[in-house]
Amino acid sequence: MDQFTAMKAFRAVVEAGGFTAAADAMDVSHTVVSRHVKQLETALGVQLLNRTTRRFALTQAGQTYYEHTRQILDQVETAALVVAQHQVEPTGLLRINAPMSFGLEELAQWLPAFLDAHPQVKADLVCNDRFVDLIEEGFDVGLRLAYALSDSTLIVKRLASFEEWWVASPTYLQRRGTPQMPADLAAHDCLNYSLAAKAAQPSFTAPDGSVHTVDVGGRLQANSGIALRSAAMAGTGLAASPAFLVRAQVARGELVRVLHGFRQQPLNLYALYPQNRHLSPKVRAFVDFAAARYLPADGQGGD
Repeated sequence: MDQFTAMKAFRAVVEAGGFTAAADAMDVSHTVVSRHVKQLETALGVQLLNRTTRRFALTQAGQTYYEHTRQILDQVETAALVVAQHQVEPTGLLRINAPMSFGLEELAQWLPAFLDAHPQVKADLVCNDRFVDLIEEGFDVGLRLAYALSDSTLIVKRLASFEEWWVASPTYLQRRGTPQMPADLAAHDCLNYSLAAKAAQPSFTAPDGSVHTVDVGGRLQANSGIALRSAAMAGTGLAASPAFLVRAQVARGELVRVLHGFRQQPLNLYALYPQNRHLSPKVRAFVDFAAARYLPADGQGGD
């Protein structure tokens, strides 16, 4: 016996006022409804309805069972509606993992606008520069800055690209001179991002298409782009930074961009999230919001 269906049939009989009306409401035959109720009575070991040829009456046990059945079925229906709403409207806690520099300098600027647009969503933002297993650590979505991502079991969506700018403070350039060619970097103190692959051997593409690779070195490396930016502003050396991280400082004259005509491979911003068959609305909304945020400037991380 399908107890859930039998409960629905019993409730329909009570509320419709008879077996025939209940059968019509459930779009089944009179016989099917009658069989469900009989099976229910057999399973419970009590009589729920006193039947005559024209009418029925609830027994005392039937009345008690009906009241509980109605509550149970109403709760099941409510639960289904709530789940259906979750599949349409973004809601609930969204756990986001992001690189420290991007999280502080970029994401923190537009995350409030995302929350304003989706008032039923709460965000838990965790910023760090270590490897994070999104699934193991319970994150809904991760943002990554990389030239490219290796194969992953996660869904990967590229959201934007950012140029890298070589920058230094005016005082450093006055003291050490301004590099005119990538090869000139070999004679300078360069601030390296320790988590970047081949940070000590950057490659540049000249306006004529030629590629220049140079070995660079310096006395400071760090796993934080923000720390390297501060060191560059203090005159410690030249740093290669994503444009978003130094754009304001360049505009204010606190840093000076060098090697304008030589381009490096851009840093890509990726969103990663688990391969769920039913992507939750909160994750979909966040990824779509981020993509829309950067779409107009995609590929224009320079000037």
